[in-house]
Amino acid sequence: MSEGTTHLNPAALSGVRVLDLSRVLAGPWCTQTLADLGADVIKVERPGAGDDTRAWGPPFMAAADGSATRESAYYLGTNRNKRSMTVDIARPEGQALIRELVQQCDVFVENFKVGDMARYGLDYASLSAIQPRLVYCSITGFGQTGPYKDRAGYDYAIQGMGGLMSVTGERDDRPGGGPQKVGVAVADLFTGLYSTIGILAALRHAQATGRGQHLDMALLDCQVAMLANLSANYLVSGKTPQRMGNAHPNIVPYQVFEASDGYLILAVGNDSQFAKFCDVAGLSELPNDPRFATNASRVQHREQLVALLAERFRTRTRAQWLDALESAKVPAGPINNLAEVFDDPQVGHRGIVQVVDHPDQPAQRLVTSPIRMSATPATQRRPPPRLGEHTAEVLSELGVDAERLIALRAAGVIG
Repeated sequence: MSEGTTHLNPAALSGVRVLDLSRVLAGPWCTQTLADLGADVIKVERPGAGDDTRAWGPPFMAAADGSATRESAYYLGTNRNKRSMTVDIARPEGQALIRELVQQCDVFVENFKVGDMARYGLDYASLSAIQPRLVYCSITGFGQTGPYKDRAGYDYAIQGMGGLMSVTGERDDRPGGGPQKVGVAVADLFTGLYSTIGILAALRHAQATGRGQHLDMALLDCQVAMLANLSANYLVSGKTPQRMGNAHPNIVPYQVFEASDGYLILAVGNDSQFAKFCDVAGLSELPNDPRFATNASRVQHREQLVALLAERFRTRTRAQWLDALESAKVPAGPINNLAEVFDDPQVGHRGIVQVVDHPDQPAQRLVTSPIRMSATPATQRRPPPRLGEHTAEVLSELGVDAERLIALRAAGVIG
């Protein structure tokens, strides 16, 4: 039984051990989710350097005395609840350690280039031979097969190649129009979450059959899949979706409007909500206008309706609109910056921000898991680990004695 179990309330993935050889975002996001759910995640890092994101700053976390630490905010946001050990997997001795560890693990996650793991003898075929129940997840930009399999894959490039930037940003015929990436690395994040789902399904299969399997996860695959209704729009109609700024291709009015003192979102999802909105706006005649009576007709006459509504929105303040729309149960909301997000009473009530007792900063605030489960809740058990913090601990659990530990460290196999 791995760590992550409490006597009174065992975690959902208590007893599952994950060997995590991934770095940067997609893989660590996957393994962080597994760790939040109770898995014992052992993060294997390069001696001396560790995960690339440790150096991706500023900002870096401040120590309790106010000095800067070596832990970047980027790294801290993607590695909670894990243990860190350092192993040089390019060395035969390091590869041997990984093979020993695999025999005590249920899941193996890696995001190396295609062929790298086979060169180290750490590919699925090699490891499943010594651990038949192993769920082995490979995360790459383009997958293990296909004409692009040997290319490096980065979120920004995948957002472009996978069509997301073609539908993100202001319309080409308006000021500021042109391709725009999303403000966070969504191709990486979606791939991490899809990988988590696949791993959980594979664990269920392994439990039932005693056999693991290989998951071949690709950023490009996940990026195309998460385009959802836009992909369906194209495949059904044959028409290529275009950038629409803050508007929606299938629903009107469903976009940003400018009040007298700022911006807000109006998200009318059906004809009933449109009628309620029109009552609030003093435009009760619009639902009876054939151009605007149904969503399909509103989409067809988008330009006329939006121009009319834009003029009306400028007559009141944002707070006046939001209060009135909330009272009428019409979906609407502000556009908050992150300072406003973390000051929001609902965000505070839900406990999405928690204080992490990190060895260098015992009062560091970080976001925690959003997964809420009544019987086996996700928990904040460990702060993001310092580089190699648990190397001796993990190897001791493996049965490595003090003499071998000293020899491995002296040879540079571990940090």
